[in-house]
Amino acid sequence: MIVAGVDIGSLSAKALIMKEDEVIAWTSMLTGPDSSETAWKVMNEILDSVKGGLILRDIDYIVATGYGRVAVPFSNSMVTEISCHARGCHWLFPQVRTILDMGGQDCKAIRCDAQGKVINFAMNDKCAAGTGRYLERVAVTLGVSLNEIGARSLKIVEKPAAISSYCTVFAQRDIMHLVRQGKHPNDIMAGACDAISSRIESLLQRVGVVEAFAISGGVAKNIGVVKRLEERLGVRAHIAFEPQVVGALGASLFARDLAASARARSENRGF
Repeated sequence: MIVAGVDIGSLSAKALIMKEDEVIAWTSMLTGPDSSETAWKVMNEILDSVKGGLILRDIDYIVATGYGRVAVPFSNSMVTEISCHARGCHWLFPQVRTILDMGGQDCKAIRCDAQGKVINFAMNDKCAAGTGRYLERVAVTLGVSLNEIGARSLKIVEKPAAISSYCTVFAQRDIMHLVRQGKHPNDIMAGACDAISSRIESLLQRVGVVEAFAISGGVAKNIGVVKRLEERLGVRAHIAFEPQVVGALGASLFARDLAASARARSENRGF
């Protein structure tokens, strides 16, 4: 059985294909203005990437998730990204009970049970602080690569700068003011990562942090944010082989279950 998960996020689109119980391909790209067009692009790209090649009708079942899940025209079902991230993290790390999904424009704290089922969640959908968009603003304002921020934030020159932890716009204003004061960029990046981790800690406390703990989403690649969160929470974070595709992985796992269920119903009816 071959199944796929397609995760159309606010900033990036991801797709993942599983064959039986094995991940055989995954990919990601920026989400374009047309979510439906992006869905076709990411799906065609992953089909082409599979050794030997695949076409859409080779896929037995497809589940769509993410911000643009309603715009995936070839999906068989839709599942929320919260459920998909919980399912994906649980498959990778069965011991995990608390999950943090740090996406492009929102951040979700999730509690799950021993089966990977969501039992509680909270999200900061009213502000981009603690998300990839926040870090993008920091990078643009300082004129550095987004990938530099994590490592450089750990190389503090004097002390972390004080930056707003509540609003991305106010944070950008603070950074511009700090640059004019001559603050070292590393200290500004450290302040930004401190602000994010403070904001996220408050979000996690709303659902309660129970070990083990996992982080998914693009911000999980920022070592500066991850280390600060680990220090604040007193736990080690489990991070996937590619944290951005955890939602697509969870969608694939749901697709596998739904396909098996549909097949069993057909066999029971004698088809």
